[in-house]
Amino acid sequence: MIKIGIIGLGKWGKNHLRSLSEINCNITGISDIDEKKKEIAEKYEVNYYKNYNDLLNQVDAVIVSTPTDKHYEIVMDCLKSKKHVLVEKPISTNSEQSKKLVDFAEKNNLILSVGYLFRFNSSIKKIKELMKKIGEIQYITIRYIHSTKPPREDSGAIINLGIHPIDILNYITDKRPSTVFSKKKNLISEKYEDSAIILLDYIDFFATIEVSCTHPEKKRDMWIIAEKEKIYVDFFNQKVIRYPIIIKNNKIEKKESINEIIDINEPLKDELQYFINLVDGKNKNELTETENIGEEEYYTTKVCELSIKSAETGKEMKIE
Repeated sequence: MIKIGIIGLGKWGKNHLRSLSEINCNITGISDIDEKKKEIAEKYEVNYYKNYNDLLNQVDAVIVSTPTDKHYEIVMDCLKSKKHVLVEKPISTNSEQSKKLVDFAEKNNLILSVGYLFRFNSSIKKIKELMKKIGEIQYITIRYIHSTKPPREDSGAIINLGIHPIDILNYITDKRPSTVFSKKKNLISEKYEDSAIILLDYIDFFATIEVSCTHPEKKRDMWIIAEKEKIYVDFFNQKVIRYPIIIKNNKIEKKESINEIIDINEPLKDELQYFINLVDGKNKNELTETENIGEEEYYTTKVCELSIKSAETGKEMKIE
């Protein structure tokens, strides 16, 4: 049985611990610099380590859910200790660091997964299936907004929030944008943006992403406007509504909307089970289906970097 540990017991670290406790694995221990987190370890009857290096000696794999600006150092230490890693997104604060981690993991035959939770969301999986049936895409809009908690202090809205929609677009379209143009607003912090609009040009279609931690609503949703259908997706509630509408110059062909039946799942639990199976060698053939691996992270981080640069310079940036 895989021996696994968790580094970082903030909100997401606790979520990982709760979900792992429902999976067939050996939770060997948890590590957090806050010694008060020892109480959590005692509740789950696992070992507590203040220094994560002490934990690494006891495990086969780790979940890293520390602040983003600590990811690179911690993940590299884990990889150097020959441990498989699932790290919360983003893997690091810049693409150069991401590339180093990806290359190191590949060279040493280690699994490096990134916490792109929505790849395991049943509504996103359904959309990936439907993309083959809806005809030519005209455009896509995605919202990733909220104001339910204070903004993060280690990264801005583009890299913290925008990285998820960018990955979703990668996953459902199997395409990469050629350019990015962005506008941002720093209302709360001079260092990090709290809101932004990102425009991605895919040549054949375009996609806009709205990210904000100052919006009164909490939404994770998407519209796909295509030739044969217009589709609304609610990631939170795992809802997919299809609108079969074909618009022509002289007429509109319209049928009744379709509420897709979704097998609602727990994405985090499925993500963790997938990672454990990969470490255990149980589902290597499924790797290409979900692709929850580090190579994707370099690209998404690079797009976020260019998006920030575009917002700062007012120029459209080419993605290479």
